[in-house]
Amino acid sequence: MDAGAAKSRPRSSPSGSWPMGARAHLAGFLDYLQAECGLAVNTRKAYRQDLTRFLAHLPNRRDLSQLTSLDVEHFLGVDRQAGRSVASVARALAAVRMFCRYLVIQRVLDKDVSAAIDAPKKWNRLPTVLDDEAVRMLMAEPEAGQDTLALRDRAILAVLYATGIRAGELAGLLLTDVNANLGVIRVLGKGSKERVVPIAGDALKLIDEYLRLGRPARAGQSSQPALFVSRTGRPLRREDVFRIVRKYVRRAALRGNVTPHTLRHSFATQLLSHGADLRSVQEMLGHADIATTQIYTHVDSSRLRSLHRKFHPRG
Repeated sequence: MDAGAAKSRPRSSPSGSWPMGARAHLAGFLDYLQAECGLAVNTRKAYRQDLTRFLAHLPNRRDLSQLTSLDVEHFLGVDRQAGRSVASVARALAAVRMFCRYLVIQRVLDKDVSAAIDAPKKWNRLPTVLDDEAVRMLMAEPEAGQDTLALRDRAILAVLYATGIRAGELAGLLLTDVNANLGVIRVLGKGSKERVVPIAGDALKLIDEYLRLGRPARAGQSSQPALFVSRTGRPLRREDVFRIVRKYVRRAALRGNVTPHTLRHSFATQLLSHGADLRSVQEMLGHADIATTQIYTHVDSSRLRSLHRKFHPRG
């Protein structure tokens, strides 16, 4: 787009000033994502946030039937100029694309105006993983003894590392999802897809200790089905799991942005480095596309090259 074209663009509308009928279309779209597409709650929340920004960005009093590809391109350009990551811009485009397709289904648009817009290429960044010493330090942080929250937090850290499940998946675990006899847990993943994941004996022991000595003090005799509960006995949220992990990362003085997803990355990398096949790891992680799982083969190769350079005399 040349400078003249850029100058001729209408100014972005202030927050809350949306095109006519846009709020009703957004509400219908979010219902469509749940009922027809089966997208997870967190995905729908992210799409709602992206589309809220997109609709507020459009010119005042503009009808959605007049939406053009330039509107989408300008919105993405504003996002890039605001310093949003490539992954965030790509997700915003995905949200806008699905919304445009929905508007075509609803006959608001004659065609998908976002179809010809290329997605920004994601940076080929390898995920951060923890080495054995860092994992040991993190797992040791919840203080010993019979403190009920420490018992819960030890079990949470162990389950995240032993199974590679996501923070939201851990928060959604029910008491009935743990089968200690078979050594597995049942996980409800993205798109409400259920999978069974093996869990190590040490993690099961910590869950058992928490259920015997920690959870009753918080949940009491209530019929609360959630496995992990808060100080007040309510089910944990995804945000609570992130907060708990960050708490012990700070205590262990670990470097970098260590999150529950870091433990997921570490779980996958450990499995592959010890000979697990890619398909099995894909199934345990709940990845729809094996290409997503393949990134961990690059992580392990990168780690091995680093060790070679560090310790080999001609590295």
